Amino acid sequence: MAASEKPNIYHEKQRLQFCLLHSLNNLFQQEDTFTKESLNLIAERLVLDDPTKEAWTPLSVLFKPHHNTLTGNYDINVLISALESKGKSVVWHDRRYGASSIGLDHERLMGIVLNVPVRRYAGLWRTRHWITVRKIDGVWYNLDSDLRSPQAFENAEEAKSFLDHAIGSGGEVLLVMNDIHDEQR
Repeated sequence: MAASEKPNIYHEKQRLQFCLLHSLNNLFQQEDTFTKESLNLIAERLVLDDPTKEAWTPLSVLFKPHHNTLTGNYDINVLISALESKGKSVVWHDRRYGASSIGLDHERLMGIVLNVPVRRYAGLWRTRHWITVRKIDGVWYNLDSDLRSPQAFENAEEAKSFLDHAIGSGGEVLLVMNDIHDEQR
């Protein structure tokens, strides 16, 4: 690819609290790899499979154990189940070692999903936000759905610096790995 050519990068933008949905579609670089309906089904299946189901309350209609039915706000269990349904696995990065221990050139690494604390509405509301970082055509990109467009990192060191900042701010780093069987196909 010539230096002036930019790769065609799929980038969903934030809507309500569907940042996990946007992060997954940005990770797979395809619209509707997952939909609100498919993630809701995963969340409902997780509730049915949970041997320690919580007691039903009137708020259970909206605030389910793994998501909010109106706004999204899906949890880590939905992320892991969604990725496993596509033959991927998740490795929780040990934050004590920082980003320097992440092998950004590892052949099985599909991308990175971050879960970071954020403040919204002039800092009045604290929540968490899902962000995808992925290498596309040899360049690492921040595919955060809160950004207007994907942001390229100049190099792997800049990407690691971004990851270290996320870790230092209380973020969790999840490495999305291709299934070993995918490589043999």
